[in-house]
Amino acid sequence: MSSSLNIYTEYFGLKERPFSLVPDPEFLYWSAPHSRAFSMLEYGILTRSPITLITGEVGAGKTTILHHLLKSVSDDVSIGLVSNAHGDRGELLRWVLLALNQPAMPDETYVDLFGRFQKHLIDEYAAGRRVILIFDEAQNLSRESLEELRMFTNINSNKDELLQLVLVGQPELRDIIRRPDLRQFAQRVSAAFHLTAMDVQTVRAYIRHRLKVAGAKSDIFSVAACDLVHEATGGVPRLVNQLCDFAMVYAFTKNVTKVMRVTVQQVLDDGVFFAGELLREQSLPQGTTTQQGTM
Repeated sequence: MSSSLNIYTEYFGLKERPFSLVPDPEFLYWSAPHSRAFSMLEYGILTRSPITLITGEVGAGKTTILHHLLKSVSDDVSIGLVSNAHGDRGELLRWVLLALNQPAMPDETYVDLFGRFQKHLIDEYAAGRRVILIFDEAQNLSRESLEELRMFTNINSNKDELLQLVLVGQPELRDIIRRPDLRQFAQRVSAAFHLTAMDVQTVRAYIRHRLKVAGAKSDIFSVAACDLVHEATGGVPRLVNQLCDFAMVYAFTKNVTKVMRVTVQQVLDDGVFFAGELLREQSLPQGTTTQQGTM
Protein backbone atom coordinates (compact mmCIF):
# COMPACT_ATOMS: atom_id res chain seq x y z
CA MET A 1 0.00 0.00 0.00
CA SER A 2 2.80 2.41 0.91
CA SER A 3 4.57 1.74 -2.39
CA SER A 4 1.38 2.41 -4.34
CA LEU A 5 0.90 5.71 -2.55
CA ASN A 6 4.49 6.71 -3.35
CA ILE A 7 3.91 6.00 -7.04
CA TYR A 8 0.65 7.93 -6.89
CA THR A 9 2.26 11.07 -5.46
CA GLU A 10 5.39 10.89 -7.62
CA TYR A 11 3.29 10.47 -10.75
CA PHE A 12 1.64 13.83 -10.15
CA GLY A 13 4.83 15.47 -8.88
CA LEU A 14 3.56 15.78 -5.32
CA LYS A 15 5.39 15.45 -2.02
CA GLU A 16 2.37 13.94 -0.21
CA ARG A 17 -1.28 13.03 -0.72
CA PRO A 18 -3.29 16.23 -1.04
CA PHE A 19 -6.65 14.76 -0.07
CA SER A 20 -6.04 12.66 3.03
CA LEU A 21 -9.06 12.19 5.32
CA VAL A 22 -6.92 12.74 8.43
CA PRO A 23 -7.38 16.30 9.80
CA ASP A 24 -4.20 18.25 9.08
CA PRO A 25 -3.91 21.96 10.02
CA GLU A 26 -1.15 22.35 7.39
CA PHE A 27 -3.78 21.80 4.69
CA LEU A 28 -6.45 24.01 6.27
CA TYR A 29 -8.07 26.19 3.64
CA TRP A 30 -9.32 29.44 5.09
CA SER A 31 -12.66 29.76 3.36
CA ALA A 32 -14.85 32.62 4.58
CA PRO A 33 -16.95 30.33 6.86
CA HIS A 34 -13.83 28.64 8.29
CA SER A 35 -12.24 32.03 8.98
CA ARG A 36 -15.37 33.21 10.77
CA ALA A 37 -15.59 29.98 12.76
CA PHE A 38 -12.00 30.35 13.93
CA SER A 39 -12.58 34.02 14.73
CA MET A 40 -15.49 32.99 16.94
CA LEU A 41 -13.25 30.50 18.72
CA GLU A 42 -10.64 33.18 19.32
CA TYR A 43 -13.29 35.68 20.37
CA GLY A 44 -14.71 33.25 22.89
CA ILE A 45 -11.28 32.56 24.36
CA LEU A 46 -10.10 36.19 24.46
CA THR A 47 -13.33 37.48 25.99
CA ARG A 48 -13.39 34.62 28.51
CA SER A 49 -16.74 33.38 27.26
CA PRO A 50 -18.11 30.75 29.66
CA ILE A 51 -19.23 28.58 26.72
CA THR A 52 -18.33 28.81 23.03
CA LEU A 53 -20.33 26.70 20.57
CA ILE A 54 -19.12 25.60 17.11
CA THR A 55 -21.34 23.32 15.01
CA GLY A 56 -21.28 21.94 11.48
CA GLU A 57 -22.07 18.89 9.40
CA VAL A 58 -19.93 15.75 9.58
CA GLY A 59 -16.69 16.43 7.71
CA ALA A 60 -17.17 20.21 7.58
CA GLY A 61 -13.69 20.86 9.01
CA LYS A 62 -14.49 21.46 12.69
CA THR A 63 -11.79 19.13 14.02
CA THR A 64 -9.16 20.60 11.68
CA ILE A 65 -9.94 24.08 13.02
CA LEU A 66 -9.63 22.74 16.55
CA HIS A 67 -6.19 21.32 15.80
CA HIS A 68 -5.14 24.70 14.42
CA LEU A 69 -6.35 26.32 17.63
CA LEU A 70 -4.37 23.87 19.74
CA LYS A 71 -1.21 24.80 17.85
CA SER A 72 -1.73 28.54 18.17
CA VAL A 73 -2.71 29.11 21.81
CA SER A 74 -0.36 31.06 24.05
CA ASP A 75 1.54 29.67 27.03
CA ASP A 76 -0.88 31.22 29.50
CA VAL A 77 -3.66 28.91 28.34
CA SER A 78 -4.04 25.31 29.54
CA ILE A 79 -6.24 23.23 27.23
CA GLY A 80 -7.86 19.86 27.78
CA LEU A 81 -9.40 18.10 24.77
CA VAL A 82 -12.18 15.58 25.41
CA SER A 83 -13.29 13.59 22.36
CA ASN A 84 -16.62 11.80 22.38
CA ALA A 85 -17.06 11.63 26.16
CA HIS A 86 -19.82 9.39 27.48
CA GLY A 87 -21.11 8.02 30.77
CA ASP A 88 -22.64 9.59 33.88
CA ARG A 89 -21.49 12.74 35.67
CA GLY A 90 -18.74 10.85 37.50
CA GLU A 91 -17.41 9.41 34.25
CA LEU A 92 -17.52 12.85 32.65
CA LEU A 93 -15.37 14.25 35.44
CA ARG A 94 -12.87 11.42 34.92
CA TRP A 95 -12.67 12.29 31.21
CA VAL A 96 -12.08 15.93 32.14
CA LEU A 97 -9.32 15.18 34.65
CA LEU A 98 -7.52 12.85 32.26
CA ALA A 99 -7.72 15.51 29.51
CA LEU A 100 -6.02 17.92 31.92
CA ASN A 101 -3.32 15.35 32.73
CA GLN A 102 -4.66 14.86 36.24
CA PRO A 103 -5.09 11.45 37.93
CA ALA A 104 -8.55 9.91 38.23
CA MET A 105 -8.44 6.59 40.04
CA PRO A 106 -11.32 4.09 39.55
CA ASP A 107 -11.96 3.79 43.30
CA GLU A 108 -12.20 7.54 43.92
CA THR A 109 -15.56 9.08 44.74
CA TYR A 110 -17.14 11.96 42.87
CA VAL A 111 -16.27 14.24 45.79
CA ASP A 112 -12.60 13.21 45.52
CA LEU A 113 -12.56 13.83 41.79
CA PHE A 114 -14.32 17.18 41.99
CA GLY A 115 -12.01 18.32 44.77
CA ARG A 116 -8.97 17.58 42.61
CA PHE A 117 -10.56 19.28 39.62
CA GLN A 118 -11.35 22.44 41.58
CA LYS A 119 -7.86 22.51 43.11
CA HIS A 120 -6.31 22.18 39.65
CA LEU A 121 -8.33 25.14 38.36
CA ILE A 122 -7.29 27.26 41.34
CA ASP A 123 -3.63 26.25 40.99
CA GLU A 124 -3.64 27.13 37.29
CA TYR A 125 -5.27 30.48 38.03
CA ALA A 126 -2.65 31.21 40.71
CA ALA A 127 0.06 30.44 38.14
CA GLY A 128 -1.47 32.95 35.70
CA ARG A 129 -2.97 30.35 33.35
CA ARG A 130 -6.54 29.96 32.10
CA VAL A 131 -8.08 26.52 31.69
CA ILE A 132 -10.12 25.74 28.58
CA LEU A 133 -11.96 22.46 28.11
CA ILE A 134 -12.80 21.52 24.52
CA PHE A 135 -15.43 18.86 23.88
CA ASP A 136 -15.40 17.40 20.38
CA GLU A 137 -18.46 15.43 19.19
CA ALA A 138 -20.36 17.23 21.95
CA GLN A 139 -23.74 16.25 20.46
CA ASN A 140 -23.20 12.90 22.20
CA LEU A 141 -23.22 14.46 25.67
CA SER A 142 -26.31 13.70 27.72
CA ARG A 143 -28.53 16.36 29.25
CA GLU A 144 -27.07 15.42 32.65
CA SER A 145 -23.54 15.91 31.34
CA LEU A 146 -24.36 19.29 29.82
CA GLU A 147 -25.88 20.44 33.09
CA GLU A 148 -22.76 19.22 34.90
CA LEU A 149 -20.60 21.29 32.53
CA ARG A 150 -22.70 24.35 33.27
CA MET A 151 -22.06 23.83 36.98
CA PHE A 152 -18.32 23.63 36.26
CA THR A 153 -18.42 27.18 34.88
CA ASN A 154 -19.67 28.42 38.27
CA ILE A 155 -16.24 27.77 39.76
CA ASN A 156 -14.71 31.23 40.03
CA SER A 157 -12.34 33.46 41.95
CA ASN A 158 -13.88 36.82 42.74
CA LYS A 159 -14.86 38.22 39.32
CA ASP A 160 -12.74 35.80 37.29
CA GLU A 161 -14.10 32.54 35.95
CA LEU A 162 -11.53 29.78 36.22
CA LEU A 163 -12.87 27.63 33.40
CA GLN A 164 -14.01 28.15 29.82
CA LEU A 165 -15.80 25.55 27.71
CA VAL A 166 -15.70 25.05 23.95
CA LEU A 167 -18.30 22.65 22.57
CA VAL A 168 -17.89 21.38 19.02
CA GLY A 169 -20.45 19.11 17.41
CA GLN A 170 -22.92 18.31 14.69
CA PRO A 171 -25.95 20.53 13.93
CA GLU A 172 -28.23 18.68 16.34
CA LEU A 173 -26.13 20.03 19.21
CA ARG A 174 -27.75 23.44 18.67
CA ASP A 175 -31.20 21.87 18.87
CA ILE A 176 -30.28 20.04 22.07
CA ILE A 177 -29.07 23.23 23.76
CA ARG A 178 -32.22 25.12 22.70
CA ARG A 179 -34.41 22.73 24.70
CA PRO A 180 -36.40 24.47 27.47
CA ASP A 181 -34.80 22.31 30.16
CA LEU A 182 -31.34 23.55 29.11
CA ARG A 183 -32.24 27.24 29.13
CA GLN A 184 -29.66 28.04 31.82
CA PHE A 185 -26.96 26.32 29.77
CA ALA A 186 -27.95 28.24 26.62
CA GLN A 187 -27.75 31.53 28.50
CA ARG A 188 -24.07 30.85 29.17
CA VAL A 189 -23.25 30.47 25.46
CA SER A 190 -21.56 33.79 24.67
CA ALA A 191 -20.11 32.91 21.26
CA ALA A 192 -21.49 30.54 18.62
CA PHE A 193 -21.00 29.75 14.94
CA HIS A 194 -22.43 27.19 12.52
CA LEU A 195 -19.98 25.99 9.85
CA THR A 196 -21.75 25.53 6.52
CA ALA A 197 -20.70 23.48 3.48
CA MET A 198 -18.63 25.08 0.70
CA ASP A 199 -20.18 26.62 -2.40
CA VAL A 200 -18.88 25.75 -5.88
CA GLN A 201 -16.40 28.63 -6.05
CA THR A 202 -14.98 27.69 -2.68
CA VAL A 203 -14.64 24.03 -3.70
CA ARG A 204 -12.59 25.07 -6.74
CA ALA A 205 -10.29 27.17 -4.55
CA TYR A 206 -10.14 24.44 -1.89
CA ILE A 207 -8.99 21.81 -4.38
CA ARG A 208 -6.34 24.14 -5.84
CA HIS A 209 -5.13 25.02 -2.35
CA ARG A 210 -4.66 21.44 -1.17
CA LEU A 211 -2.87 20.48 -4.37
CA LYS A 212 -0.53 23.49 -4.02
CA VAL A 213 0.28 22.61 -0.39
CA ALA A 214 1.05 19.05 -1.52
CA GLY A 215 3.53 20.41 -4.09
CA ALA A 216 1.52 20.69 -7.32
CA LYS A 217 2.98 23.09 -9.88
CA SER A 218 -0.19 23.34 -11.97
CA ASP A 219 -3.96 22.81 -11.71
CA ILE A 220 -4.43 19.04 -11.81
CA PHE A 221 -8.24 19.26 -11.69
CA SER A 222 -10.16 20.96 -14.48
CA VAL A 223 -12.85 23.48 -13.54
CA ALA A 224 -15.54 21.10 -14.82
CA ALA A 225 -14.12 18.31 -12.65
CA CYS A 226 -14.18 20.59 -9.60
CA ASP A 227 -17.79 21.53 -10.31
CA LEU A 228 -18.84 17.89 -10.49
CA VAL A 229 -17.01 17.23 -7.23
CA HIS A 230 -19.05 20.00 -5.62
CA GLU A 231 -22.28 18.63 -7.06
CA ALA A 232 -21.59 15.09 -5.83
CA THR A 233 -20.36 16.04 -2.34
CA GLY A 234 -22.56 18.99 -1.46
CA GLY A 235 -19.39 20.93 -0.65
CA VAL A 236 -18.56 18.95 2.53
CA PRO A 237 -14.74 19.05 2.83
CA ARG A 238 -14.29 15.45 3.96
CA LEU A 239 -16.36 14.17 1.05
CA VAL A 240 -14.52 16.47 -1.35
CA ASN A 241 -11.24 14.95 -0.15
CA GLN A 242 -12.48 11.41 -0.61
CA LEU A 243 -13.86 11.94 -4.11
CA CYS A 244 -10.79 13.88 -5.27
CA ASP A 245 -8.51 11.17 -3.94
CA PHE A 246 -10.44 8.51 -5.88
CA ALA A 247 -10.35 10.67 -9.01
CA MET A 248 -6.56 11.01 -8.79
CA VAL A 249 -6.20 7.23 -8.43
CA TYR A 250 -8.37 6.78 -11.53
CA ALA A 251 -6.35 9.36 -13.47
CA PHE A 252 -3.14 7.60 -12.44
CA THR A 253 -4.41 4.22 -13.62
CA LYS A 254 -5.51 5.80 -16.93
CA ASN A 255 -2.05 7.35 -17.33
CA VAL A 256 -3.33 10.93 -17.55
CA THR A 257 -1.96 13.86 -15.56
CA LYS A 258 -5.09 16.00 -15.65
CA VAL A 259 -8.27 15.06 -13.81
CA MET A 260 -11.18 15.88 -16.11
CA ARG A 261 -14.91 15.75 -15.43
CA VAL A 262 -15.16 12.39 -17.21
CA THR A 263 -12.75 10.87 -14.68
CA VAL A 264 -14.77 12.09 -11.71
CA GLN A 265 -17.92 10.81 -13.42
CA GLN A 266 -16.31 7.39 -13.85
CA VAL A 267 -15.63 7.21 -10.11
CA LEU A 268 -19.29 8.01 -9.46
CA ASP A 269 -20.57 5.56 -12.07
CA ASP A 270 -18.48 2.75 -10.61
CA GLY A 271 -20.03 3.26 -7.17
CA VAL A 272 -16.62 3.67 -5.54
CA PHE A 273 -17.66 6.88 -3.80
CA PHE A 274 -19.97 5.16 -1.33
CA ALA A 275 -20.43 8.20 0.92
CA GLY A 276 -21.70 10.13 -2.08
CA GLU A 277 -24.30 7.46 -2.79
CA LEU A 278 -25.60 7.83 0.78
CA LEU A 279 -25.62 11.62 0.48
CA ARG A 280 -27.62 11.43 -2.73
CA GLU A 281 -30.13 8.97 -1.29
CA GLN A 282 -30.69 11.22 1.73
CA SER A 283 -31.44 14.16 -0.55
CA LEU A 284 -34.04 12.27 -2.61
CA PRO A 285 -37.77 12.44 -1.76
CA GLN A 286 -39.00 9.53 0.35
CA GLY A 287 -39.87 6.51 -1.76
CA THR A 288 -37.50 7.42 -4.62
CA THR A 289 -35.15 4.63 -5.65
CA THR A 290 -31.65 5.02 -7.06
CA GLN A 291 -29.77 3.00 -9.63
CA GLN A 292 -26.00 2.68 -9.59
CA GLY A 293 -24.31 4.46 -12.43
CA THR A 294 -26.82 7.30 -12.87
CA MET A 295 -24.91 10.00 -10.96
